[in-house]
Amino acid sequence: MIDKRYFMDTIVLFLKKGLWVFVLGGLLTSFWVGTSIEPTYIIESITLDVMQDNKGYYYVYKDKPTYVDEIVDKKDSQLLLFESSAWQLKPEVSNEVIRLDSYYNGSVFQLLTLKKHWSFWSLLPAILTLVLCWLTQEPVTALLLGVGSGALILSKYNIIEDVLIASLMRESSATMILIYLFLLGGLLGIWAKTGAAKAFADWMTVNFVRGPRSAKLVTWVLGILFFQGGTMSVVLVGSTVKPLSDKENVSHEELSYIVDSTASPIASQIAFNSWPAYVQAFIYVSGVSFLVTQSDRVAFFFKSVPFCFYAIFAVLGTFLIAIEKPLFIGSKLQAAIDRSRSKGLLDDPKAVPLSSFELQATKVPASYSAHFLEFVLPLLCLIGIAIGTFIMYGSPNISLAFGLTLLISFLVALLKGMGLLELINGVMDGMKSLILGLVILLCAMMIGQITIQTGAGMYLTSILGNSIIYWMLPVILQIICVCMAFSTGTSWGTYAIVFPIAMPLAWGVAQYSGLAHPELFMTICFAAVMDGAVYGDQCSPISDTTVLTAMCTGCDLMDHVKTQLPQATFAAILAAICWTLVTLLFV
Repeated sequence: MIDKRYFMDTIVLFLKKGLWVFVLGGLLTSFWVGTSIEPTYIIESITLDVMQDNKGYYYVYKDKPTYVDEIVDKKDSQLLLFESSAWQLKPEVSNEVIRLDSYYNGSVFQLLTLKKHWSFWSLLPAILTLVLCWLTQEPVTALLLGVGSGALILSKYNIIEDVLIASLMRESSATMILIYLFLLGGLLGIWAKTGAAKAFADWMTVNFVRGPRSAKLVTWVLGILFFQGGTMSVVLVGSTVKPLSDKENVSHEELSYIVDSTASPIASQIAFNSWPAYVQAFIYVSGVSFLVTQSDRVAFFFKSVPFCFYAIFAVLGTFLIAIEKPLFIGSKLQAAIDRSRSKGLLDDPKAVPLSSFELQATKVPASYSAHFLEFVLPLLCLIGIAIGTFIMYGSPNISLAFGLTLLISFLVALLKGMGLLELINGVMDGMKSLILGLVILLCAMMIGQITIQTGAGMYLTSILGNSIIYWMLPVILQIICVCMAFSTGTSWGTYAIVFPIAMPLAWGVAQYSGLAHPELFMTICFAAVMDGAVYGDQCSPISDTTVLTAMCTGCDLMDHVKTQLPQATFAAILAAICWTLVTLLFV
């Protein structure tokens, strides 16, 4: 169960510090914006590779075909008519696929999407959330404030039905509940009840691990091996190494930093995953020969790998922390390391870990003897199914992987003599331990969608993307993506917004400046967008990977954010310097 003191302490904090004034003022301001400020409309266009099969016309999005109900000619477009009427003739549709005539390449298709923003006020939900998060160190209330603020700006006054229920009914939310509450929670509960996790930690200690340094190095190596990135990587690595690192007094702040700052950065370096297929859909630029076909754009993605300097420095930074030879380490992380080594305290005494005491306090029945293979074999099953389905279908089937792994662990424990009631109690304890983390995760997903709907990303792009000197463009794109991903908690959502603007902008700047190597310049700009979004996502307390890392490593969410931020920022600054130097010297 979630400790009731968690919520009582939050209420007391609000009353003592007068934070209710901040919350009420934020909500009233949001209501005023929604009722008084006229939004600015924008039509976003993305050039598509439209193909045809026996079912009709389709384009590929997130590795899956998306079929088009209707393709309209440019002259019949309602959205273009709305734009040409100075935004007076409001259309009945918000999305259209239109056909443009091209004398050389046949028909060209574009996806038009009607979007809007409220200028600076679009950032209000994210700002309120982040400020309250830092003031209270309590993310649930802050996230709910952001959701309420965004709902009022969007004039969705029935927040329960229009926002909360609508968000929970999304496929992504249902998947999160299934995987991270029932399947992951149940699996962790079984491993705790049977003692499999402890047996694995004991076995690793005897055979491989000789202290905190080698425990962290195992964590780093697993982060490299699970190069799919994102949620799958942090869950697999965090769940695997936590019992091992706990045994060696590795603080949860250290562990969460190594897990989080290796997962997404390595995915852009060892990019044999779904990232290239997803990103390529957004980087077509008319008239650019090396971005014409899908294979051209995927090849361009791989050419950018050596220029993803943030990813390189981030992974190098986690390695150096693992072997305890860091180039730079923040004072808060150093304090966490000193605390765990000298006092054996894995968390700060005031921390509220997202993996609660149920997993740590579970006692193995006296009649049951665990074997480390009860941990290893299900883990290999989990990894094998995830990688196998990725190879076969282009994306890993995480639900199937976790479901079969849970079933195998359950059956093995039954066959070895664990009582059915004991196993059920273990599963329930595992689920209860992740409830707080799941609540935060679902709220983070809600606020991410809210900030996208209010147009925060488009507004940031519009104010930061004008009047650019060519050698400053990579860093400016990095800053745009950092702000956007930090505010929305999503790197992939940032890509969908920024790339259709950044790539034509980079090409235009290269042509206007008469650069000798425009392809190299666009590659650097591409890498800056990739890395800026990853850095912003990593450091955001409303990012799903940030929350999941804290959940799987048993760390307090805000402690994880505050101890990771200095090292990640150091890597981002080094990356910005490298992009600028390469642009000045070689472009």
